[in-house]
Amino acid sequence: MARQSALPPTLPPRLVGRDAAAAYLSISPTKFDVLVKEGKMPLPKRLGERRKAWDVRALDAAIDQLPDEGEQPSPDDHTWDDDDAP
Repeated sequence: MARQSALPPTLPPRLVGRDAAAAYLSISPTKFDVLVKEGKMPLPKRLGERRKAWDVRALDAAIDQLPDEGEQPSPDDHTWDDDDAP
C-alpha cells in the first residue's frame, strides 16, 4: 500500500494491511490469520467491499492482553481457554 504524500513521513499509519499487521507482531501472515481466527487478534476494519485493514491501536490492545512468558492466568480468567481442547 502506498503512503499518502500529504502526510509527514514521520507519521505512522493508523490502519495497516495484513502483511504489515503480521510484521508489527513479528510473525508470519499465516500465523496472524490463525490468531485472528482464534480471537487473539482483532478483526479488520472494512474500508470498502474488498479492502480491509487493522487498527494499530486495536493490535496494541490485543498484544497487551497476551500472557507473558511463564505467567499463569488467574483462575477466573478464561480469555485464553481452548474450546477445542480435549
